[in-house]
Amino acid sequence: MQQIFSDLLKGHQRAFEKTFHGKDMEVMEQIARVMLCALKSGKKILVCGNGGSAADAQHFAAEFVGRFEMERRSLPAIALTTDTSALTAIANDYSFDVIFSRQIEGLGNEGDVLIAISTSGNSRNIIEALKVAREKKIHTVVLTGKDGGKVKDLAECVFIAKSDKTSHIQETHSFLLHAVSEAVEKTFFN
Repeated sequence: MQQIFSDLLKGHQRAFEKTFHGKDMEVMEQIARVMLCALKSGKKILVCGNGGSAADAQHFAAEFVGRFEMERRSLPAIALTTDTSALTAIANDYSFDVIFSRQIEGLGNEGDVLIAISTSGNSRNIIEALKVAREKKIHTVVLTGKDGGKVKDLAECVFIAKSDKTSHIQETHSFLLHAVSEAVEKTFFN
């Protein structure tokens, strides 16, 4: 088991070393600035993803509605992964491919920000969400991995975790989400 743990840690370190430098740091700042601008204009953050990325979406939204590191007023953020009635009704009546895009159609407004998380970059429901967001003039941010997949061409801000291993991509996304949460919170309330 020691070797398994050692190999996982080395893979994690490689993913971080390959991802967090130069242009990727600029993308992180761009994401934080887009969110700050929207929040200062009274807009909201919408977040979506599947599986582990759904959990990341919920966690990220909670950092804004609750708090991250400091006591402050709540900020508007909605995880589109949490309303089981909406998710199951939309999937049943239409298709799983539109579970997020239908919510964006109803809840999203021009100037809001959509954070779409897909480790592969090829999730059909994420692709559809980004299309609807663009139609509604909602700012689009994608967190993905591997080669970026199809979503890399559908968003204003694209952050690609430099790994092919899903767990390392998710760990990288988690760090980015925490870093952006802290940057937005400290900048917004100072």
